[in-house]
Parts: sequence; structure tokens; C-alpha cells
Amino acid sequence: MTMTAQIIDGKKIAAETRAAIKTDVETLKKKGVQPGLATLLVGEDPASKIYVASKHKACQEAGMNSFNHTLPKDASTETVLAKVRELNADPKVHGMLIQLPLPPQVDSERVLEAVTPAKDADGFHPTNLGRLISAKDMAEIYARNIPIPCTPLGCLLLVESTGLRLAGKNAVVVGRSLIVGKPAAALLLASHCTVTIAHSRTQNLDAVCREADILVAAVGKAKMIEGSWIKEGAVVIDVGINRSPEGKIFGDVDFDAASARAGWITPVPGGVGPMTIAMLLKNTVALARKHARPV
Repeated sequence: MTMTAQIIDGKKIAAETRAAIKTDVETLKKKGVQPGLATLLVGEDPASKIYVASKHKACQEAGMNSFNHTLPKDASTETVLAKVRELNADPKVHGMLIQLPLPPQVDSERVLEAVTPAKDADGFHPTNLGRLISAKDMAEIYARNIPIPCTPLGCLLLVESTGLRLAGKNAVVVGRSLIVGKPAAALLLASHCTVTIAHSRTQNLDAVCREADILVAAVGKAKMIEGSWIKEGAVVIDVGINRSPEGKIFGDVDFDAASARAGWITPVPGGVGPMTIAMLLKNTVALARKHARPV
């Protein structure tokens, strides 16, 4: 099948973003503030440990402070909450990330809500999500320095990189998670798109997708979005990372078939993934900027 879609290079855009962040960090250091990110990992989950290590490496490359805190896998909710309160009070920590999933005995909702909104680098605190929803447009979101969930923000920047004028476009988000689907829809709405949130129970999902000028797929099922579901010339953002028994990685979109119809499409891997850590750094620097003082 002949590919017509332009590839949206998440690695390249993330690298450019991280270079700009490094410059911002140097500017803040001259004002006496070194942005600092703290991560809290409970247990020894191998995948989580890899994710946390990659976040700290990115911080170091940007010239930021990074603080890694690990608690045993049998830690109680109260033990985790005590560590969160300690990090809330630490002036060197400007952004905090709770590595999910937490062990089953830990009340994840209580832990996430215990993070002070002013240090919520993930953008998942109910207060910050409420601020995101209440903002009238992206200009207000940026002006109010509202932390934005990292993967959805990365998706938006990838869409913007195409040069497409978003206002008035039909956007469909397939997936309604709090981590991706709902905040991605909020950001597209704040960009003046007409937004539909679809999910596994949506009737005639294929027809809904065919109306999308911008399609964000975040369902966690390999190749669920078929090529025939793609509107000619659409922007397709594939958030899915699905691993086959043989270890091969697939997105939520049938990439080859969709590429014959889409105008722009993200690959998996190399699309949305690299943007997530870049956005985490971006959020942390924005939170640190509130503490900057003129020298």
C-alpha cells in the first residue's frame, strides 16, 4: 500500500522542546532557581523503575535537579502520604510525580490528591484538572500556568506541528481515561475544535472516526482503528503502545492502512512517547518559574 501521510516525528519535536527547556533552565538558574523534579516510586516494578530512570536522566540533561524517592512495595497509604507531605514542604522540589500504578494496598486517590496543586507536575490533581476544564482557551491555560497532563499536552503539540489551523476542526478522541482521553478532549476544545469523545461502547465508532479532521486514538487495543475509518487528509495521533507476544510494539491504529488515507500520522514507537517526558520537564520548569526572583 502506498503511503501518502506525512510522518509526525515525535523524537525530533521532543528534542527541540527539550533544547528550549534547557535554555529556560539556564535563565532560571541566573535568577537563583534550579528547577527540581521529585519522583515517588512504591515497590520494585521493573517497568516503573525504567520509566523513573528515564525521567531523571532527562532532568539531568536539561540541567535540572532530580530527586528519586523509593518506598517498599508493602508501604501503607499513611507511609506514602507522609513522604508526599515531606516533598510538598521541600523548597528544592518544584514538581512532583507519583509513579503509577501504586500497589493495591495504597489508596491512589488519596495520594494523588495529597500532592499540592502548585507542585503537580503530572497535572492530575483535581484542582488543576478543574482549572483546565474551566479555562476558555489555550491562551488562558498558559497564562494561568496550569499544569497540563503530559501525554495529552504532547498530543496537542504534535497536532500543532502540522501547521493545521485547529479552530473549527472536528476532533475525535477515542478513549475516555483521566490520563489521556478526557484531558486531550479538553485541550482540543480549548483550541476551539468541535470535540467528540468516543469509547468502546460508542455506536458506529467507524462512522464517528470518519468525521474526524483530528483523530486521537487512546484505547489500548492494537490496530483497533482501521485504515478505512480514517478521513482523507486527517491528522492521526496514536497514543497506543501494545506489545505482541513476540515483543513487537503496535499502536491503536493500523498504521500502514491509515497512512494511505491520513494527511499526517504519528508512528509507534517514536511519536507520542518521546513527548511525554519532554512535557513533564516543561511542566516542572513552568512551576519553578513561579519561584523565580530577579537577581
